[in-house]
Amino acid sequence: MDVRMTERPIAELPYAAIDFESAGAAPGETDLPIQVGMLCAPSLFAPVEFFTTYLACERPVRWSASRLHGITTADLKGAPTMLSLWLTFRHFLAGRVVVGHNPSTERRFLRVFPAHGFGPWLDTLALARHCIPILQDLTLSSVCEALGVVSAVDQLVPGKTWHHALYDAAASLEALRAVVRALQLQDRPLRTLQFALKVSD
Repeated sequence: MDVRMTERPIAELPYAAIDFESAGAAPGETDLPIQVGMLCAPSLFAPVEFFTTYLACERPVRWSASRLHGITTADLKGAPTMLSLWLTFRHFLAGRVVVGHNPSTERRFLRVFPAHGFGPWLDTLALARHCIPILQDLTLSSVCEALGVVSAVDQLVPGKTWHHALYDAAASLEALRAVVRALQLQDRPLRTLQFALKVSD
């Protein structure tokens, strides 16, 4: 992890947030991404830049996954491959603190770009578990409801809802913003949130 970054004030660092939706997988299969949403900002409370797209997939979207996010195999017709979007991913994620809600899937899908170096990663699930210990349901929607930021997410990404990749990415960012505001952590170094940080891949 970049020590220089962890010593800088939380509110002054550049941030990105990312979420993937996936095709679903049968036992023994590897899951594949079919939609990505990303936001980035030069500092935590600055205006954000957005990007979202469907992604080409080499197999059909499973019914169980489609029931969750509403994306069908037909929606992916003509979608770009992840590899063709390398410059876009680098623009949004490189040199930033990357935010996600339990982002193990995001980190795994990004391994299609070897040695990309994105991160450090800030996990809003770990953040909520530590900062809102009375909250038993730690799903992203429940965390955002508890923090009172659902309307802020709706305003940031109008017309979208839960399990749309851009909406969920925006929700992670708004959750982080809410915790930082509530605990007045703006001027504290990023290492204050060490319990929620993971090194880059």
